[in-house]
Amino acid sequence: MTARLVLVFAAILSITSACSRSDLPASGETTVSASYFDNAGRDDVFSGGVKMIPVNTPKGVFKVWTKRTGNNPRIKVLLLHGGPGGTHEYLEALDSFFPGAGIEYYYYDQLGSYYSDQPDSPELWQIPRFVDEVEQVRRALRLDDTNFYLFGQSWGGMLAVEYALKYQQNLKGLIISNMMMSIPQYNEYAQKVLVPAMDPKALVEIKALEHAGRTSDPRYMELLMPNHYEQHLLRLPADQWPDPVNRTFKHLNSKIYVPMQGPSELGASGTISNWDRTADLRSITVPTLVIGARYDTMDPKHMEWVSKQFPKGHYLFCPNGSHLAMYDDQQIYFTGLIGFIKNVDAGKW
Repeated sequence: MTARLVLVFAAILSITSACSRSDLPASGETTVSASYFDNAGRDDVFSGGVKMIPVNTPKGVFKVWTKRTGNNPRIKVLLLHGGPGGTHEYLEALDSFFPGAGIEYYYYDQLGSYYSDQPDSPELWQIPRFVDEVEQVRRALRLDDTNFYLFGQSWGGMLAVEYALKYQQNLKGLIISNMMMSIPQYNEYAQKVLVPAMDPKALVEIKALEHAGRTSDPRYMELLMPNHYEQHLLRLPADQWPDPVNRTFKHLNSKIYVPMQGPSELGASGTISNWDRTADLRSITVPTLVIGARYDTMDPKHMEWVSKQFPKGHYLFCPNGSHLAMYDDQQIYFTGLIGFIKNVDAGKW
């Protein structure tokens, strides 16, 4: 979630040297053909690309919201948002870059998120069920190993890895953005690096509010915004945060977020707190891009290590970025992301 400058794709191509890893070359010049805008045979034309997809769950059938942009038979990117319980909205920065690169992409609000059905069924908020949901969405959108790229940011990166561990035969490429592969290691990084760097007086008050169970108190956010969020989530003053980011915060479903992540923003304590896939990454053999950032809540050194665990892993480092590097390190982020997709499409990786 970020927005410093909205640059046209041609401008990005002029800064290819900004990528911090030589294995992430520029995407090259792209001329979007008329076929990118061809909606012939599409069943979502009437609704502007929106489809409500039914998904089967242990508690019945519900619908999830998706929206397609573009037409490219070889490159189709399904976007998994963060949270859990967030929305696709903060990912809308992609609208400034993916169309110019000729990439077909799908926004998607997971079950329980704002634009999808929101059943009051706590037993549904489990990782395996979310994985099954993604597979149902993939089938409904007719994505396959000739064209299917799965992008996951934050919690979405966790979900993307879980999907790949079970269904990588359906994938052409995988992108993990700003998500460590071990929650215990994430918690350790938060306590050893992020928390000690905070203003001591603010930290004492934040801890007191957490201990008292008052994380919904406006004062909690008032303290977190300058001392944590503006440092590690999106490195801009809060009054300059872009509308897509603000809408995601406004629409966050706390009935999913708190049980899974936990109430504290200085570490995870919910049902995902023991999640760790570091030992399983080598079994994912599709081309995989890992994106890390210097000021992220996720340890960038861990992210680089993760990229080396995948047999076909690549690392993109955003030296000016935070958790939402797609905004506060936008040029490097999108140059590297689009370059990865184009290289996989060209059979180079």
